[in-house]
Amino acid sequence: MFTKKRNALFPEIEPFHSCHLSSKDGHDIYVEQSGNPNGQPILFLHGGPGGGTGGKQRRFFDPKHYLIILFDQRGCGQSKPLGETANNTTAHLLDDIEAIRHHFNIEKWILFGGSWGSSLALAYAVKYPNLIKGLILRGIFLSRQSELDWFLKDVEHFFPELHKKLLDHQTGISKDNLVEKFSQLVFHAPQETAQKAAVAWNQFEGSILKLLPDEATGEAEPMNYEFELARARVQLHYINNRCFIDGAEILSKVNLLQKIPIVIVQGRYDMVCPPKTAYELAMQIPHAELIMVPDAGHSASENGTLKALIQATENFKSL
Repeated sequence: MFTKKRNALFPEIEPFHSCHLSSKDGHDIYVEQSGNPNGQPILFLHGGPGGGTGGKQRRFFDPKHYLIILFDQRGCGQSKPLGETANNTTAHLLDDIEAIRHHFNIEKWILFGGSWGSSLALAYAVKYPNLIKGLILRGIFLSRQSELDWFLKDVEHFFPELHKKLLDHQTGISKDNLVEKFSQLVFHAPQETAQKAAVAWNQFEGSILKLLPDEATGEAEPMNYEFELARARVQLHYINNRCFIDGAEILSKVNLLQKIPIVIVQGRYDMVCPPKTAYELAMQIPHAELIMVPDAGHSASENGTLKALIQATENFKSL
């Protein structure tokens, strides 16, 4: 039963509870709860790898209905140690998600994830299908070689000047050694050099997120170099390891989700995670609703994508 259409983010809210869950291998995972303490549990999975959570991400969900759970993945955001890549794999993240579920005594929940968050949601769902009430996925990414090659190399066909700027960051960087060279810089160069490389790496992805770039308004926020470096380190660590997932295997197993309501929201002109992967996923699970937003790129904040995501959270209230 569909609810009344809603086209805007919900009002800003603050967590009613936050904590750090300590793992046995050196990581303290930041977790927060907001919304309705007795509500329907929904877990937000952030992108990256290497991103983090923030207040805007609580606003996709009706706080009167949902128990909204956000967490920062290992090495990210408010989790500690920031930027740590040891004991940081997809398998570790899946264990962390399970630890969060047990900590809050949740039987089943809805997962909401975009980009890398969609990868993590699918990896968790095919491992624990009986724990999932529904999936809301955006900008599907499965870390197959073709998808990585698109982001690292082929996207230059659409953004040649931005891609060249990334390659020109330091003499000797080419399409073929891009990941290797930036990994050397962010992990082994002196601090200032590493931070500048991290900013260049992160800004490239940020510059191709939307169909139409935002117009500059006012002064830019001060750069958090510590966060920028951590984000780049975690992302490059994962890219160097194909994100520790087998996308083809996940596609072969998604038939396990045939009884689970699934919505896939995909920007038609997504230059980070092109639509082919979302289409291939939808073909494997025909019961899923695939919403191809005709005038959007990769960002969750583009108008059509935002509306579709919020409408999905409204419709899933009936689960």
